[in-house]
Amino acid sequence: MKVNRLVAFLLIVVVMLALVGVTSPALLDRIKLGLDLKGGFEILYVATPIDEGGVLTKDSLHETAKSLEKRVDKEGVAEPEITTEGKDRIRVRLAGVTDEQKVRDKLKEPSALTFKGPDGKVEMDGRDFVPGGAKVQYQNGTQPIVEIKLKDAAKFKDITTRLLGQTLSIYMDDERISSPSVNQVIDSNTAVITGQFDYQEAKDLAEKINLGALPLKLTEKYTQSVGASLGQLSLEDTVRAGVIAAIIILAFMLFFYRLPGIVASITLITFTWLLLLVFYLMNVTLTLPGIAAFVLAIGMAVDANIITYERIKEEIRSGKSLLSALKSGSKHSFRTIMDANITNFIAGVVLYYVGNGAIRGFALTTLLSIALSILTNVFFSRFLIYLLIRSNVWKKPSYYGVKEAEIRDL
Repeated sequence: MKVNRLVAFLLIVVVMLALVGVTSPALLDRIKLGLDLKGGFEILYVATPIDEGGVLTKDSLHETAKSLEKRVDKEGVAEPEITTEGKDRIRVRLAGVTDEQKVRDKLKEPSALTFKGPDGKVEMDGRDFVPGGAKVQYQNGTQPIVEIKLKDAAKFKDITTRLLGQTLSIYMDDERISSPSVNQVIDSNTAVITGQFDYQEAKDLAEKINLGALPLKLTEKYTQSVGASLGQLSLEDTVRAGVIAAIIILAFMLFFYRLPGIVASITLITFTWLLLLVFYLMNVTLTLPGIAAFVLAIGMAVDANIITYERIKEEIRSGKSLLSALKSGSKHSFRTIMDANITNFIAGVVLYYVGNGAIRGFALTTLLSIALSILTNVFFSRFLIYLLIRSNVWKKPSYYGVKEAEIRDL
């Protein structure tokens, strides 16, 4: 008996299970839950330009989504999910919202860009600027400035004449974003905002002005509300189903594969913990479809173990030693496992890029689970079985699910 192999196996298993047991409660508490598990509401908006003949661009759609996120943050909603879809749609998911109507009313307001004088009077708004006309330029070749295209040069000349030597502050949704001074009368359709900007600050200011110059109207296309109690009930039912499925899978592995079944159980627990850890580190929001993919991933992970163990059993039945059976079985099963996982991975990538909402959540969980499954249920599992076989403690084929009568002469 090689004690060092057995000690290494036991040490790895004990440390791994202790790590899982100690960290799992805190990990589960910190994973973000979607509105279908926590309660909240989801809205799909269709964006259109407010002014007739206005232009809707991809950039303006993204800037509108950013504006919505800032508004939601001001309402105290934690970790909102606001994403753009297609050419003209914005999906908003807000979990844990108590006053739904207030937030919905706030979201529907178009972004308002205004230029105000020192007395607070609105001198210009977004409609006075050419859509997309704000861009970053450089003064003296080094200092970033913001150049703006105007629709009416005469109107701007009148404003700069009255406010010469004063400030003309820029506001977005009543939030002041800049206060440039009027240093000269401007009689052209181009204005320049100077200041101690770096490039990123100038770029952000230009984007905000372009957003305000192209305000978008948001129309609700689809809405869904989930009560907090219903979300909690869904979570409890889903977790219960997942635990039952996991217990059945582990019992199946132990019954049919004996010692390798124990190894499979350890690697499956490790796989589940690592997947939760990745969810937390990536700040992934867990939804019902995500949990469904999670449970399915455990079944797919078991498949890798079954393919490997069945191949090892065939090699043992052919008369090979345990170590030779492990090497040969692992080698011949690896291609089959990789073929299956690669096809599933490709399907997951396609689902992620062509799908939206819940479908993308399902696809993301599938992709992560495939990568972690190969790591734990192929390489880690093979390493643990190798340690067991090399320890020479469990030498009988029956420990690996093979009866003595089934073994043929080599």
